[in-house]
Amino acid sequence: MCLPQIMRIFTDCFFCADRRNLREPNMYDENIDTELNDRTIRIIMIPFFGVVIPNVTGMIDNSVYTPWQLFFSYLYFMFISFALWHGNRYLLFRLRNRFSWLSQPMYKVLGLIVSNIFYTIPICVGLMTMWYQFANHAVTDWNVIFKATALCVVCVVFITHTYETVFLIKSWETDKTKSEKMEKAKALAELEALKNQIDPHFMFNSLNTLSYLIEKEPAKAKLFNDNLAEVFRYILYNKERNLVLLSEELAFAEKYFSLIKIRFGGGAVLRILPNNVESDDYLIPPISLQVLLENAIKHTTFSERHPLTITMDIRDDRIIVSNDIRKKILKKQSSHIGLKNLNERYKLITEKEIVLENAGKTFQITLPLLKA
Repeated sequence: MCLPQIMRIFTDCFFCADRRNLREPNMYDENIDTELNDRTIRIIMIPFFGVVIPNVTGMIDNSVYTPWQLFFSYLYFMFISFALWHGNRYLLFRLRNRFSWLSQPMYKVLGLIVSNIFYTIPICVGLMTMWYQFANHAVTDWNVIFKATALCVVCVVFITHTYETVFLIKSWETDKTKSEKMEKAKALAELEALKNQIDPHFMFNSLNTLSYLIEKEPAKAKLFNDNLAEVFRYILYNKERNLVLLSEELAFAEKYFSLIKIRFGGGAVLRILPNNVESDDYLIPPISLQVLLENAIKHTTFSERHPLTITMDIRDDRIIVSNDIRKKILKKQSSHIGLKNLNERYKLITEKEIVLENAGKTFQITLPLLKA
């Protein structure tokens, strides 16, 4: 188990942040209103130090005192431990509101050291000297008092460091969560912007086609208008969805291709090769196939004598859309915004990218599919 995991387990067990008084901090922001629920560790460690330190330093001789004397002696040293812990804890919290590790690291270190030493030493020396008087010792053993005081200072510095480490870990975790939320919000905003580009782009092309048919072939224009309504219904219904079933998208592609057939007749052919694949088992970003059909029509020269055949082949968790390369000379150079938009949507939704291949006489685009 690595050190960060050990520290996280330690902080979660003994120093659980009280979320009621916690605002979202910066990773190094010390000025946070955080209340530590460290009651468990205080209940354990304060008596622990109250028993261990007098025994280690030899201030209490268990073989000499009566049980009641031992009881009150340990109780007194637990009181000393309590005073040291809570006093230094109070000073630590005050310093967190006064100095920041990021902007005032030297003041922070000096403040911690000075507060620990100048609070701990007088309390230890004073209370332990009083203990010698209460215990009716003839002579105060200053060497033992200094030894016990030095040990208390070391323990206080260690515990203060632990508190600061816990604060930094909690602040880092909060900052990380906040950063992840911001990245997610940014991705959703980008995705929404990309979705909003679909409607104007598609509407512009559709209205151009409808305008052409109204002028040249009014009967086809009516049929085109009816089918266009069905296509727009699909777009509007799925605009807020990130993924749809492949079967739904294929049905939409055929409906959209019917618009192309109305305009170009036998000049364009769509072939869908399912290869015995259950299209209900896969998901795909909506309006993906329409972009590829539109791209093939826009960039390829075709006629009824030399029709454009667009093939959709479903295999191995992907769908491959291909057509013959007969490059059309465009009056204005294409910006390829449709494919760029589609690729960006794919990256945001599936964390995968589309693959474009120019294989000599055939141009093909591969779209990854997700398991439903």
